Amino acid sequence: MLYRSTRGNCSNVSSAEAIKRGLAADGGLFVPEKIIHFDKDQILKMSEMTYQERALNILEGYLDDYTLGELTDCVNQAYTAQKFETEAIAPLHKLYDSVSVLELWHGPTSAFKDMALQILPHFLVKALKKTGEKEEIVILVATSGDTGKAALEGFKDVEGTKIIVFFPSEGVSQVQRMQMVTQEGGNVCSIAVEGNFDDAQNGVKRIFGDEAVAALLHENGYKFSSANSINWGRLVPQIVYYFSAYADMLRNKEIEIGEKINFVVPTGNFGNILAAYYAMQMGLPVNKLICASNDNNVLTDFINSGVYDRNREFKKTLSPSMDILISSNLERLLYLITDGNSEAVSGWMGKLKNDGVYSVDQETKKKIQSVFWAGSSNDSDTLKTIESVYAETGYVLDTHTAVAVDVYDKYVISTSDVTKAVIVSTASPFKFNESVVKAIAGEEAVAGKTEFELLSVLSEKSGLAIPAPLKELDRKPVLHKEICRPMDMAEKVKQVLKV
Repeated sequence: MLYRSTRGNCSNVSSAEAIKRGLAADGGLFVPEKIIHFDKDQILKMSEMTYQERALNILEGYLDDYTLGELTDCVNQAYTAQKFETEAIAPLHKLYDSVSVLELWHGPTSAFKDMALQILPHFLVKALKKTGEKEEIVILVATSGDTGKAALEGFKDVEGTKIIVFFPSEGVSQVQRMQMVTQEGGNVCSIAVEGNFDDAQNGVKRIFGDEAVAALLHENGYKFSSANSINWGRLVPQIVYYFSAYADMLRNKEIEIGEKINFVVPTGNFGNILAAYYAMQMGLPVNKLICASNDNNVLTDFINSGVYDRNREFKKTLSPSMDILISSNLERLLYLITDGNSEAVSGWMGKLKNDGVYSVDQETKKKIQSVFWAGSSNDSDTLKTIESVYAETGYVLDTHTAVAVDVYDKYVISTSDVTKAVIVSTASPFKFNESVVKAIAGEEAVAGKTEFELLSVLSEKSGLAIPAPLKELDRKPVLHKEICRPMDMAEKVKQVLKV
């Protein structure tokens, strides 16, 4: 299986090379030259498998330059019951008769990013050996919160790598910040950026595109790569949990083989819902993909109008991991949905870069709308959703998952479609406990308390145990204190690497 760029201006590469590079040389994203397909019998067999076996089943088709032994090693090291605190790895929780929640936050950082970032370092270490790489890989990450900690944890002390994470100084929760600035490891660094996530992401993209910086790194034995969701090694493991959710529904006799279901995905950078689209293209019976945004509803507007316009006010919301105006992975969808029209994709991405806005043609818009439905939820609706679901069921949603539930309710009201649905839950409620406690216990319960004190309040109120990774977080020493302006990010990278 070879990988090509969405922009069509560089030669095809192996999966190991695509994972090592992260971004294609022409600025595009790597996509597989063909999509693997699973028939009904193969999907039915997955209902009898463990999560690890399901993962191997999906991965071996796309990463066929890795041996089965190498992939087995990657999977078995990444997805352990010790790391994920559950044998199921990604368990399904039945919320209502026709609605289940796919919990993707049982990993070491209590967020769904662990599903990919626990396995990506293993892919990368093997890729370096397979491609004969002599230079040390420098992983650059821009994060809106959860990716940063998950990447730092995943790459901590991994041989042949260094990792530098940039996060917005004011755009993450106290818990998210402390997870990053207390990160241990001899090869890790986290730096706050004055501004929002898009400032950090654009800064990282500028560094990737700076030939002078690349040459300086090369002279000193370094090479850049990415652990953001633009890296195919991040995206392909996410396909697995959509198949796994369907297989669990089959196992639980909630659906018959071939019966279509809906997935509802809280979405910022578009990687998570894109993985669902890949699963659908691979034969998973999906009726509709419901794209849920917060007040930064650039994706909702795009899906509904065909116009992508990032020239709008950036809003800080209670679901900060989705506070994004440039959804990088949308480029892959545009490539797939136009049957590989790299010329059109390059044109749209050029307009986005230069003007901040582009419009797709009517046929492309129609194709997107045949698969996706989009809606958004504001902070007030998010809190009301957490409150009502808790009152009705005793189940505690985090703010991002609450956005998805609220948008799903709007979808059902708008369409009357009651196809069985899976809500993709992306974070533990303990990661955003101030908002969650306020929703289920009122303003007085949060008054005068830090996020770390609120961990205990939420635990007492809900009867849930505080996740181990968050329990002693406020007592850890702060190891990373750097802050910089977006324009100074390249200089910070040079300082960290001493070049």
